[in-house]
Amino acid sequence: MKTLIWNAFVGISLILQLTSCKQHPQDVVNKYYEKGEFNGSVLIVKNGRVVCDTALGFRNIEKGLQLDKNTSFYIASLSKAFTAAAIMILQQKGLLKLDDKASQFIELPDYAENITIRQLLHHTSGISDYESLFSKKGLTNKDVIDWLFSLKNLDFIPDSRFKYSNSGYIILSQIIEKVSGKSYRTLINDQIITPLKMNNTYVYESSTIIQNKALGYNQQKNPDDYSILTTGDGGIYSTPEDLFKFDQALRNYTLISKENTALMFTPTKLSDGQVSNYGFAWFIEDEKTAMHTGGLNGFKALFWRDLQHNSCIIALTNQGEAFPLGNFLNDIKKTIQ
Repeated sequence: MKTLIWNAFVGISLILQLTSCKQHPQDVVNKYYEKGEFNGSVLIVKNGRVVCDTALGFRNIEKGLQLDKNTSFYIASLSKAFTAAAIMILQQKGLLKLDDKASQFIELPDYAENITIRQLLHHTSGISDYESLFSKKGLTNKDVIDWLFSLKNLDFIPDSRFKYSNSGYIILSQIIEKVSGKSYRTLINDQIITPLKMNNTYVYESSTIIQNKALGYNQQKNPDDYSILTTGDGGIYSTPEDLFKFDQALRNYTLISKENTALMFTPTKLSDGQVSNYGFAWFIEDEKTAMHTGGLNGFKALFWRDLQHNSCIIALTNQGEAFPLGNFLNDIKKTIQ
């Protein structure tokens, strides 16, 4: 009998030890900060409860200005989720259909006259990515469209492949402006930012003033700030708290209907029958989690969402080269799963 009791005691002790060994998310964030691998802001939610909400480091290193939870970071490609949401809102208003040709709304090169809005959302249109233009300061959507007119062909037959294309989301931005009769910035403000009270989120233009803005830096802490002016593919500054408001709106169908939300998080089938792992501006894992990352100049962004358990991981940094995003995500996931 004593042996049984002792064995049970040992078993319980081991369980308690294993449980206590599980790190708290804040400890993981602190570790990355102390190693010099993270300078930024993080919000982590487990089953609807905030378990970590912190800001560590500087928004302006030269002036020694510390960042806080209201500091706005450039979120790069996380902006695509706003573009996709805007397209779905316009679709719900009956102003466009997902299988409409993009050329119905804006002028495109002849080789692109048959690509659809749906294909642009899924990155299966074959439209070339404007990677070679990234280094041009002040780059605009018009510059990208003009560049597309200088090309002769699509990269591949639409729907035959998945190939990430920032250019495709710039075309979507142009469609949003044409259909709504408003600038991309105004439409996103009217339909998403203002209704959700995302008070520290901005669609960036050359005249935009953001009082509490993070400046971008490279791994050596030398300035490497955001310097282009495209919209649709990027162009938005935000905070983890504001992105969490967007997350909750998507879960609660505040912006987009339940049916259309399901469509956003459904991977597309390619023409050969293979399934792409991309919905509308979200990478999908087994239809249980959705995520996207972003990175440009000194900025890097992470937005991971558990679609079933109301959990998410949002991390924004203005020293992107120093941030091992994949390792960070894996380490944080261990603390909330």
